[in-house]
Amino acid sequence: MKQSEIKELSTAELQEKLSETKKSYSDLKLAHAISPLENPIQLRSVRRTVARIATELTKRDLQ
Repeated sequence: MKQSEIKELSTAELQEKLSETKKSYSDLKLAHAISPLENPIQLRSVRRTVARIATELTKRDLQ
């Protein structure tokens, strides 16, 4: 998910998306611990998406 897409979402949508993405990340980590993922770069991209969403939420709270 790109930063421009994140900025277009409302705060409620961002919070929902954050919880979904965190769940997805934990599922991927668990699957990778059991057997190696076909594309381990997925872990990095999902982790960075979580960070982008969290950063946008923090930015909105400070304004």
